Amino acid sequence: MFNPSYNITNKILTNIAKIEAAEEIIRHSPLLPLWEKQFKEDAIIRSVYHGTHIEGNQLHKDDARDVLLGKEVIGRPRDIQEVINYRKVISFIDEEAQKKIDKITEPLIKKLHRIVVDKILSPDLAGVYRTKSVVIRNSQTGEITFRPPPPIEIPFLMREFLYWLNRYDFSEIHPVIKAGITHHELVRIHPFIDGNGRIARVVATLILFLGGYDIRRFFSLEEYYDKDALAYYTNLQKASQGDLTSWLEYFTFGAAIEFEKIKEKILKLSKDVKLKEKFGGKQIYLTERQIKLVEYIQEVGYLQNQAFATIFPDISEDTVLRDIQDLIKKGLIKKVGSTKAARYVMV
Repeated sequence: MFNPSYNITNKILTNIAKIEAAEEIIRHSPLLPLWEKQFKEDAIIRSVYHGTHIEGNQLHKDDARDVLLGKEVIGRPRDIQEVINYRKVISFIDEEAQKKIDKITEPLIKKLHRIVVDKILSPDLAGVYRTKSVVIRNSQTGEITFRPPPPIEIPFLMREFLYWLNRYDFSEIHPVIKAGITHHELVRIHPFIDGNGRIARVVATLILFLGGYDIRRFFSLEEYYDKDALAYYTNLQKASQGDLTSWLEYFTFGAAIEFEKIKEKILKLSKDVKLKEKFGGKQIYLTERQIKLVEYIQEVGYLQNQAFATIFPDISEDTVLRDIQDLIKKGLIKKVGSTKAARYVMV
């Protein structure tokens, strides 16, 4: 019977406390609708790009964004298809979470795999457990770093693992711990011939969603892994020895970093509470250009006319000034000084 071995260390407890504190702020921060939309779109782009890049996808981030926007991109067909598939699988787990499904099942995991490898693997391998033994090698040295279980064991291991996963509810095992264990176990079992890392990451994300840690779909754990892929694979490999403690420290630390990053961004950008008080509880609609202007002022501390061309190289000064006058009318910013050296600052 699957029974993961790990200790809840002070590091893990500290990381989870940070996650919960950030989640509380993010969940209850009122955001302008356009900002909320941008946060979600940014999280999708980061998840898709980093979730495929970590496994060798050669597309640049801007190319991945263009693929998601339906634009023509020059690149390897497989790379483009991986990006399309990862976007589809994120949408799919979002829908499953909204249905509040109560179990992660084998048919669901096989369905996720079919989406992830659509038009990449042949149909007879999509959503089908591997029938060949595989080894995991260090991509730089060629050294074998891990031997996943033989194919004959996979159905049994998956059933055991899913029995454990569905047996305990989130009051017994914290959602973040559950997601971390799931991530590692799916990588360890390596049930499919290809796409196992992507499956592990999306199922872990789905568990966070179901456990109430969706933070409005603003987060991307994939970016944390991709930024130091060596640490990611080293920690996974270390846990394959049997003790998941260090992996869970790594996993919860990554989630804490991502959640805190979003929290800080929301606190920095969102003046909604003050705005709602000022405008009788109504939300204020800002255009994308106005959001950029507000972000710039909050980043730098002030805005001067000479910076217009840097922020909007293709927009006339008169157009930017109209946006600024509207922000002044809305009480968001104010003008300090009256000469060419005048500055616009937050109210």
